[in-house]
Amino acid sequence: MPELGKDRDALISAFLARAGWGGADRRPLADDASFRRYDRISDGTRRAVLMDAPPPKEDVRPFLKIARKLSELGYSAPEVFADDIDAGLLLLEDLGDDTYTRVLAETNDGETETKLYALAVDFLIDLHRRPTNETVPADIPAYDEKKLLEEALLFTDWYLPAVTGSEISDACREEFMAAWRHVLAPVMAAEATLVLRDFHVDNLIWLPERAGVTACGVLDFQDAVAGHPAYDVMSLLEDARRDIDADLIASMKARYLGALANADAESFERGFAILAAQRHAKVIGIFTRLWRRDAKPDYLMHIPRVWRLLECALAAPSLEPIKTWMDTYVPPADRRVPNAALMTET
Repeated sequence: MPELGKDRDALISAFLARAGWGGADRRPLADDASFRRYDRISDGTRRAVLMDAPPPKEDVRPFLKIARKLSELGYSAPEVFADDIDAGLLLLEDLGDDTYTRVLAETNDGETETKLYALAVDFLIDLHRRPTNETVPADIPAYDEKKLLEEALLFTDWYLPAVTGSEISDACREEFMAAWRHVLAPVMAAEATLVLRDFHVDNLIWLPERAGVTACGVLDFQDAVAGHPAYDVMSLLEDARRDIDADLIASMKARYLGALANADAESFERGFAILAAQRHAKVIGIFTRLWRRDAKPDYLMHIPRVWRLLECALAAPSLEPIKTWMDTYVPPADRRVPNAALMTET
């Protein structure tokens, strides 16, 4: 285990040297909404990606587990070249720069957008057609009521104080949890599948040189769980970071349901709406926390979009208890980007 306080750059250099990449060029590639950061490593014609996930705030073991499972299933997850679990370092295959986000921005045409979304949906179809005991690791966490509630509470614990200037009462918080327990019941009854959990355009890579669903590279799956099959479809189609045409959403849902012989469309749509509401409430809380706790304000710009998605989900009859709570405690005037001035006064 690395010594506490040891210079992280020196630790990384030693790791790369052990992996056979000593002296390679290292340049920042990306940060994300966690404490992880990524560097591109190049050495002549060789390229790789360094994941720097410093413990104890990060743990690379879940990523390793899911990366190996996805590769075992034949999907395009990054190959792991080397790892130092205790140090929180991984050396990964470089899948390139063609994230869905980048390709969609550069092409800006409906044909490419439809093709990419169809490929991502086909990946989920292929995954969900397989037996659960083949796709879900035995020790993967369940996306159970406790975890879903903890995530939903990010809304009450981070967002509401940021827009009202005060903490909510214990009674209000309890009402929120009771409403969610009622709403989540049908979701808990569904047969679980592997849920990658952040399955959206920022975490998908287009690999057109690969065949079939392997042309859809997948990233950022360390938070994978065993949960409802509608979750990743919803995560893809109700994106916090970009607007998606309603006709495209409808056609992709139809593509997914039409390909699965045993799919129950009514149950799927109910689960889709419930999980959409839960995710959007969670994301509003997370984006607020990123601003307040982690000094990452850029995510706040997406909150109006996420509120629109949340309000749309709340129109479903199955979400009536959550809609009633929202209408009571979060009037339209509070459904906005948090106010920095208000927060500095409290």
